[in-house]
Amino acid sequence: MAVSEEELWLDESAGRLVRPYTVSNGRTSPTNKLDLLSLVRDTGRVAPPQLDPEHAQVLELCHDSTSVAEIAARLRLPAVVAKVLLSDLVDCGAVTTRAPGSATDPTDRFVLEALLHGLQQRL
Repeated sequence: MAVSEEELWLDESAGRLVRPYTVSNGRTSPTNKLDLLSLVRDTGRVAPPQLDPEHAQVLELCHDSTSVAEIAARLRLPAVVAKVLLSDLVDCGAVTTRAPGSATDPTDRFVLEALLHGLQQRL
């Protein structure tokens, strides 16, 4: 029976089997400025097999424009770790980013509730 990538990283009762700082090689600062609402999209220039497993897993989530917050939630990683991995992908040309629209107030309760609802629907 084949084991999925997700099953290798998570255990139902214990949670994540690898510490988040291990996933980012101990780095806690991304090289690019990414907001939680920044949208990230795959450029198609780098194939997942060319990347480390952690970066390939992130890249798989970027086929459509996806927010940094959603990627972190789907990977069950702290946002800063997701930002470090995404930043690596930006640096190698695998993804592009777009800042959230200036009309969006990141402290607007309606926006935050809509984001939370969307994340809950995905999980």
